[in-house]
Amino acid sequence: MSRFQFVAEHQSTYGVKRLCQVIGVARSSFYKWLAAAPARAARAADDQALASRIRAVHVQDRACGAPRITVELNDGADPDERVNHKRVARVMREHAIAGIRLRRRVRTTVPAPQAPLVPDLLERDFTATEPNTKYVGDITYLPCGDDGFLYLATVIDCFSRRLVGWSIADHMRTDLVTDALLAAAATRGTLAGAVFHADHGAQYRAKAYAQVCAALGVTRSMGAVGTSADNAMAESFNATLKRETLAGAAGWPDAATARREVFAWITRYNTRRRHSTCGYVSPTDYENAHHAANLTLAA
Repeated sequence: MSRFQFVAEHQSTYGVKRLCQVIGVARSSFYKWLAAAPARAARAADDQALASRIRAVHVQDRACGAPRITVELNDGADPDERVNHKRVARVMREHAIAGIRLRRRVRTTVPAPQAPLVPDLLERDFTATEPNTKYVGDITYLPCGDDGFLYLATVIDCFSRRLVGWSIADHMRTDLVTDALLAAAATRGTLAGAVFHADHGAQYRAKAYAQVCAALGVTRSMGAVGTSADNAMAESFNATLKRETLAGAAGWPDAATARREVFAWITRYNTRRRHSTCGYVSPTDYENAHHAANLTLAA
C-alpha cells in the first residue's frame, strides 16, 4: 500500500493534514494523487482487459513471449487497439503470464576420432539471402519415460528457419542424420550446391554420411570441437522445440506420444508459428513471400 493510499483510507478518522504530517508527505501531492484516481482506475481496467486478450493468445501457445504475443494482438487490429510490446511485457509480468523454461539438456555430441577434418564454412553466420543454400542441423534427445529416449536429427534452412528435413529414431546411428538429409532433399527437390553445417558428432563425421552428402551435391561444414556457439542456430531450435512441447515437464510419457507431439509441433512451427527472424511470420510464409517477390521482379 502506498502512503497516499493510506491517507485516503484513514482521512475520515484522523484528517488529511495530520496524516500527511505523520507519514511525511505533502498535502498538495496527496490531493494531486487523489485527483488522478479516475485515470488510474481507467488504466487498471484497460490493463485487465489487455491481460485477458494476452491470456487468450497465451493459452494457444504457452511458450509465447511478449514480442510474439504483441504481433499476434496487433495482427489485423484497428489502429486504436494496437499495443506496444513494452506494455504487453509489463502486463504479463503483473499478471504472472510467462513462457516456459527449458530443463537441463543431455549431451548428444560425441566427437569421432581419426575422421577427416571438415572446415567451418559458416563461421557463425547463420544468414542466407536465398532459400536452399545454407543449412544447419543437429541431434537432440527426446526423453520418453520408461521407453528411454528417442533422438531427433534436423536440417534447418538458414534463410527462413524452416525445418525442411528431419528424422526420429530410438538410436543415434549414422542413418539418423542421413535420413534427415534425404528427407530435406525430397522436400526441396534438390540440395545440389547447398552447404550443410553440423557439429563434430560421430554421425556427421562418418564415411556413410560423407557419401550421402557427396551424392546429393551437398558441401559439408563443421564448427570447432566442443563449441556449441558454432552451431547456435540448430541448438536454439532444439531448445525451442522442447520448451514449447514439454511445457516444463521432464519428458513425454512414452515414445508414441513424443513422436505425435513433435510431429504436430514441427507442422505448426513451419506453417503457423511466428518467427522473429522472419519478421514475425512463419518460415513457410516467409519463403512464399520471397518467391512471390522474385516472380514480381522477373515479370
